[in-house]
Amino acid sequence: MSEQTGPAARYDEGINTRRSVLGEDYVDARLAAMTEFERPFQELITEGAWGHVWSRDNWDKRQRSIVTIALLAGLGHYEEMVMHIEATARTGATEEDIREILLHVAIYAGVPHANHAMKLARQALDRIKGERK
Repeated sequence: MSEQTGPAARYDEGINTRRSVLGEDYVDARLAAMTEFERPFQELITEGAWGHVWSRDNWDKRQRSIVTIALLAGLGHYEEMVMHIEATARTGATEEDIREILLHVAIYAGVPHANHAMKLARQALDRIKGERK
């Protein structure tokens, strides 16, 4: 984390971390489409989720990616889960990690959540493989 503190420093750190995880194109498109109505929300998640939590040194991006995917799958937040699966190309989480995540989700959060998450994960992984060719 940076030596500076405060909302501006937290936002700057957050936007840099967000770009490194989700990709420059995704973040730029999301920010370009943002309305004034959404601005406070985007600032909140950039400062809070990305600037405070994802930027901490305690875990690396792979570990944070694994936990995030598990939580999103277990809670049934599939659109966000897919976004984070697609980000694994930048976080270092592997296809094997994703499979293990969803096995845990099946046991601890329920088979229906994991079943649907597995279907969406497979589609996302196929897209990632197609883009690498």
